[in-house]
Amino acid sequence: MKYKSQKVAYWFFAFSMVLLVLQITYGFIMGFAHMGFDNLHEFIPFNTARAVHTNLLVVWLLSGFMGAAYYIIPEEAQRELVNVKLAYVQLISLALVGVTAIVGFHFNIWEGRKFLEIPRPLDYLVVLNVLLFLGLILTTLFKGKRQTTTALVLSMGLLFAALLYLPGMLPFDSQVTDSFFRWWVVHLWVEGVWELIMGGILSFLLIKLTGVDREVIEKWLYVIIGLTFLSGVLGTGHHYYYIGVNKIWLIVGGIFSALEPLAFLAMALFAVNMYRKGEKKHPNKLALYWTLGAAIVSFVGAGLLGFAHTLPQTNLYTHGTLVTAMHAHLSFWGAYGMIVFAIISYSLPNMTGRKLYDSSIGRMAFWLANIGMVGMTVAFGVAGVAQVYLERKFKMDFMLVQKEIAVHFFVLVIFATIFATGITLYLIDFYKHGKPNDEALEISE
Repeated sequence: MKYKSQKVAYWFFAFSMVLLVLQITYGFIMGFAHMGFDNLHEFIPFNTARAVHTNLLVVWLLSGFMGAAYYIIPEEAQRELVNVKLAYVQLISLALVGVTAIVGFHFNIWEGRKFLEIPRPLDYLVVLNVLLFLGLILTTLFKGKRQTTTALVLSMGLLFAALLYLPGMLPFDSQVTDSFFRWWVVHLWVEGVWELIMGGILSFLLIKLTGVDREVIEKWLYVIIGLTFLSGVLGTGHHYYYIGVNKIWLIVGGIFSALEPLAFLAMALFAVNMYRKGEKKHPNKLALYWTLGAAIVSFVGAGLLGFAHTLPQTNLYTHGTLVTAMHAHLSFWGAYGMIVFAIISYSLPNMTGRKLYDSSIGRMAFWLANIGMVGMTVAFGVAGVAQVYLERKFKMDFMLVQKEIAVHFFVLVIFATIFATGITLYLIDFYKHGKPNDEALEISE
């Protein structure tokens, strides 16, 4: 079933793609700076580039999640979105907040709190924007003809993401207390409620692409929710090891961080199992590649590489090094970037009526982007291990270490170029589909 109001999703996806291109650009700026080519330092210092790079990541993924919700919820609820005009207002306000924050970073107008850099006044605009989004989504869902587990899990993830943004807005004089609550946003988003969003989108795509009964697929969702909350909530403790809190967090963080890969393993097994059970041969192979890829790569990046350096005995040395960047790049890409690409690949032909499914450009985009990201991850990992030994073990000066490991960033930039080539090909495919049209989205039973 397709609905005309689903075309709102297209513009959120388009906004995501613009921000992704900007994020990659700032990534290259940092990569060249690590190699010693920091010619833009006067205009874009490294700390500014890093803040812009990470905040663009958050905003383009959120925009992608919102687009996914605007596409999935009408179809799951079996009714049009309650107010299309307000959805466009919400997109415009999201774009304004994002642009204002990025411009502010270049003029040193920011909070200075890692990953939560945007100025506090903009926080209130973010809250208003997300409240409007949730109002539209939840009203559509509960006015609809049905409320499915898939839609409820997706909506629950989005609602909790909004609620968990609030602790990061609280001002504290103590840096320990501030760090304690800051991780409620940063960790519980990416290793908690965002997993629910991923699970909801993954469930929707597997129902559509494999033909396996909804009841079977949605039973798996309960397993994923249970594992996510069991491990993700108390796994926050691995950020508390060295910030001045009670030593009990070494035990709690260590144990539950070790359990965190289980949620991602469940997602990977879930996706592969459903694919094998599926009798439906859906023609959109590209959407299937991105869907299965998201489940598998997220297990490696978020699950295994996260486990590799979150145990206290290891984290004592790796904390704050490029080992973290190794884990972060593959986990964000696999768990969240690829699932956004999957829902775009599935929904775009339906919104535009152009069935550009199994194109060679699309396949090359998938493989080049993933080969590039894996290569970047390895380069970060090798540089990170070298950094740990030189800096933490042999007590070498921080800046001297940066010079020693600069060679690894030559390799990283080569693979980043391969990754960027894959993304460029994906954008070509995105552009070739054209804009959504009402004929393609007329209600069909």
